[in-house]
Amino acid sequence: MKAVYLTVNYEGLRWMCQHENFVGMALVLTLGKKLKSMSKKSYEEQAEVLSKAIDIAIESVKKFRPKDLRDSDIAQFISVYESSKADILDPNFKFKTLRALEDTKNGILIYFQEGSGPDVNFFWDRIREEKIEYKRVNKMAKILKRKRIANRMELDFVIDCIVPYQQEGLINEGESKMLKKMIGDFEKKGK
Repeated sequence: MKAVYLTVNYEGLRWMCQHENFVGMALVLTLGKKLKSMSKKSYEEQAEVLSKAIDIAIESVKKFRPKDLRDSDIAQFISVYESSKADILDPNFKFKTLRALEDTKNGILIYFQEGSGPDVNFFWDRIREEKIEYKRVNKMAKILKRKRIANRMELDFVIDCIVPYQQEGLINEGESKMLKKMIGDFEKKGK
């Protein structure tokens, strides 16, 4: 039997299941979807890994308190991260998707991707110790190499980070000028 792959909405699939001639086809469609999703790590596995990363994030901020954060800022940081952990471990059904989990992961990691200091270094050291397969990505280097800002998220990142990166010596004066030009170019496009 040759497998045919179609995009079928829920009502169409239900109709096919009610008619004998289409039972085999509905089974192929259902099994095809199931096998495809099993090739990736399951939601539960990835949620557990992200949960460990959240625990490490909280530990790092408690252990190496960032000097520019007040007690109320630290409390808010911890509250948001603990709330995110609870949401991913016991999600509302419609948010129990790998895409939603990826969005949460990006939100959780943004401070540690873009920041610097003992808390950030501790976080990435512990991530490596725990053998969590998250990587620190130097977004600024990618943008500089590409010589353009690709989307609104990158624009926000560059605007937020250009001054701290320059102050910390992560980018030089020439790169700073190039980034400012890229910001102007992107804003002219109106994306």
